[in-house]
Amino acid sequence: MHNSDRTPPKDKTLLQKLGPGLITGAADDDPSGIATYNQVGAAFGYGMLWTCVLTIPLMISIQIVSAQIGRVTGNGIAANIRGHFPPWLLRGLVGLLFMANTINIAADVGAMGAAVEMLGGGSWQHYAIGFGVVSLVLQVFVPFPRYAPFLKTLTLALFAYVGIAFVVEVPWGEVAYQVIVPSVPLTLAYAAGVVAVLGTTISPYLFFWQASQEVEEQRAEPGEEPLKEAPEQAPRNFARIKLDTYVGMVFSNLIAFFIMLTAAVTLNSHGVTNIQTSAQAAEALRPIAGDFAFWLFAAGMIGAGMLAVPTLAGSAAYAVAEAFKWKIGLGRELLRAKGFYMVLAVCTLLGVAINLAPVDPIQALFLSAVINGVIAVPIMAMIMLLSGRADVMGKFVVKRRLRVFGWLATGVMAVAVLVMFAGLAG
Repeated sequence: MHNSDRTPPKDKTLLQKLGPGLITGAADDDPSGIATYNQVGAAFGYGMLWTCVLTIPLMISIQIVSAQIGRVTGNGIAANIRGHFPPWLLRGLVGLLFMANTINIAADVGAMGAAVEMLGGGSWQHYAIGFGVVSLVLQVFVPFPRYAPFLKTLTLALFAYVGIAFVVEVPWGEVAYQVIVPSVPLTLAYAAGVVAVLGTTISPYLFFWQASQEVEEQRAEPGEEPLKEAPEQAPRNFARIKLDTYVGMVFSNLIAFFIMLTAAVTLNSHGVTNIQTSAQAAEALRPIAGDFAFWLFAAGMIGAGMLAVPTLAGSAAYAVAEAFKWKIGLGRELLRAKGFYMVLAVCTLLGVAINLAPVDPIQALFLSAVINGVIAVPIMAMIMLLSGRADVMGKFVVKRRLRVFGWLATGVMAVAVLVMFAGLAG
């Protein structure tokens, strides 16, 4: 029995209330995601900006549900799935998540390396190794209460992409019209672009990360308990989760919007419609928008990668460790969670190693997108099923409106995956 008379914590500032949701949203705009947003912006101009509005309520709903599962139960997504679904299903999904995250880490450290090479010369592969090692060392050896604020600070790097839009001339009237009344051409290429945006924006690793970060914060905060055991803590925690997630997901989509917008204004309007990587986008941007925009773009890519790599590696480690009932947590010392840190290290170092192998990065990212498509819908469906079960959530089963939007997000992703596979078959 927990004492409901414990002294309530002091009121936090707005910035202190922002944590897992903000970091999760910002991590979604990783260098490989930046490449996708540049691709669709260059290819379709302003015609894809409306997707950044569509994805906001979908992201918010599934991420709030994920966060509430973690905060209510005191366990991450994989641990909750393990208790209510077949082990073979969980381990299969977690194995695929590990593979997809590793490929994304490879793309992200490679993009960061390419950004430094563009800025100052040298070998992008050497820089990629350095970024991977630094990220790993920070996760393993810096205590979580000190590491989390560092991740929060890195979100500021993404404002570079907002800044670029104000360096170039933007026809805001036309932009607003295209967002409110978009023209949607019924072509396979356009459909593939929409699917790419959805798949980049609503990614499985984000569900695992935010839920597990809620657990980490609960364990790190004296007096905090899982809400099933301390229901009196629910009102302020649910309010914080809602605020944190709203801010994080709106921020995520705002950055995506400005990346697409910049690509549309600078690249598409100048006939550059085929962009494959973030580095190509930066190089193409330079003669059109100038050196300052180029430097902002490259600097933003480095900050985005430093935020995304620990999120990708960490979410894989949480998922695998929970699936096998290992001790977990960035808040634990290395020797107290050896399996967890082993997965984290292997995921990061394999991602670095891919950059040293004769692997086509575009094909690797395509494989990652397919894998994420395969696992996203069943994971989202299981999250929604868990969130409605009283034996999991106690009296905190998700409310009807959140449940409707969560299932809507799942349905939209299911359609996107079907379109993706139809395109592959065709």
